[in-house]
Amino acid sequence: MLCCGYMWKSGGEDLQGFYPVRSECQADVPRTRFKSRAGKTLSARRWHAAFTEDGHLDMERVLRRIQRGGIHPSIKGEVWEFLLGGYHPDSTFQERNRLRNHRREQYSAWKDECRKMVPLVGSGKFVTMAVVAEDGLPLEESSIENQGWLVKTAITDKRVLQWMLVLSQIGLDVVRTDRYLCFYENESNQARLWDILAIYTWLNPDIGYVQGMNDICSPMIILLEDEADAFWCFERAMRRLRENFRTTATSMGVQTQLGMLSQVIKTVDPRLHQHLEDLDGGEYLFAIRMLMVLFRREFSFLDAVYLWELMWAMEYNPNKFASYEEPENSNSFSEQDPRLLKQYGKFERKYIKNGHNEQHNTFAVFVVASVLETKNKRLLKEAEGLDDVVQILGDIAGNLDARKACKEALKIHEKFLRKAKRQ
Repeated sequence: MLCCGYMWKSGGEDLQGFYPVRSECQADVPRTRFKSRAGKTLSARRWHAAFTEDGHLDMERVLRRIQRGGIHPSIKGEVWEFLLGGYHPDSTFQERNRLRNHRREQYSAWKDECRKMVPLVGSGKFVTMAVVAEDGLPLEESSIENQGWLVKTAITDKRVLQWMLVLSQIGLDVVRTDRYLCFYENESNQARLWDILAIYTWLNPDIGYVQGMNDICSPMIILLEDEADAFWCFERAMRRLRENFRTTATSMGVQTQLGMLSQVIKTVDPRLHQHLEDLDGGEYLFAIRMLMVLFRREFSFLDAVYLWELMWAMEYNPNKFASYEEPENSNSFSEQDPRLLKQYGKFERKYIKNGHNEQHNTFAVFVVASVLETKNKRLLKEAEGLDDVVQILGDIAGNLDARKACKEALKIHEKFLRKAKRQ
C-alpha cells in the first residue's frame, strides 16, 4: 500500500495537501515555491465576491489578483474555465449553466460515438497495447495490456484505423503522467485521462495525438471533477497550443515558436544569440520541451499550474470566448477604450497599446527568453557545446521562481517591442 502522507508546508497553509505526493517519490519531485499570499493570491472569498448577483464577473479585479499572486488551489479549475475562454465574464449564471449542460451533452455524445468503435472508452479501463494491426486486420492474441479486447473485423476506414492505432500510445503515456501524484494511483483517474485524450484525438484527426498532450491535459483532470468540464478546459488550452503539436514528415509545429524565440533573443541579447549560433544552437531546439508542455518538467505540479495561470492571465483577451464560439462575429483587438483595456492581461494590453493587431508571440516565448537570460553568464562562460546548454538549462528544475520568471518576461517583452520598433 503506497503512502500518500508526504506534503509540503507553504506559508502556513498545507497547499500541497490539494495534490498529495506519493511518499517514495518525494525526493524526485522539484520543490514547490508557490505560496498563497494574503491580499495577493485570488482566494475563494475574493473570487465569489467578484460576481454580481446575476453572475457577471469583474474580470479586471480577478486578473489583477492572479497576476499578483496566482489562484488558490481550491478554486483553480473554475477560474481556469474563464482564463482559457471557456466562458465570457459578462455572461450570467443562468447562461453559463445552459452552456455547461449543452457541452456536457455534446461530450457524452462524442464519448458514445467512440465507445461504439472501442467499448473500452468510458469503461474505467484503458489499453497500453495495440488493439488492431497496422494494416487494419484483427490481432490474434489479447492480453491484460489491451484489457482482453481486440478488433474483431478488419478496419478499412482510414480515419478509424489511424485513431485506433494511437490508443495504445496514449495509454503508455497516461501511465507515465504525473505518476508521483497520489491522484493517479486510482486507475479510474488514469482512465479518465485516457478517455479525454482518445476523444480529443478522434475529433482532431489533422493534429492527432502527440506526446506532451497528456502533460497539458492532466491538470484539467485533477482540477475539474466533471470529466466533460475537464475535456472542454483541455480543448480550450489546446486552441492555444495545438499548432505546437502539428507535425509533418519534415517539420514540427513548435518550430514557429522556436523561430520567435530566436528573434527575441537576437533582438534583446545579440551576444547570447551569436554564442548559441556558434554552438549550432541557433534553432533553439533545446527549448522544445519548455514550449511544448509549458515547463511541466521543470516545476513541481503546484508551481507548474501557478506558472500557467500567470501566463494565461497576462495573455487574457476577453474576445477569446467570441472567437471560439462565434469566429465569424469576433472582433479582436478593436477596442481602444482605456476602461476596456483593463479587462486584458498585461502582456496582451501592451500589444494593443502598441498598435499590434496581427497574430503575435505567445507569452511562453518570453518566459523561455527570461530563463535564458537568467543563465546568460553561465551559458556564455561554460557552454562549449549543445550538451552544455542542455545541462545548464536542466539545472533550473526546482530552482526557478514562476513569478520572477513572468516578471522578467514582461521586461524582455517591453525591451523587444522597443528595439523592434527602432529597426
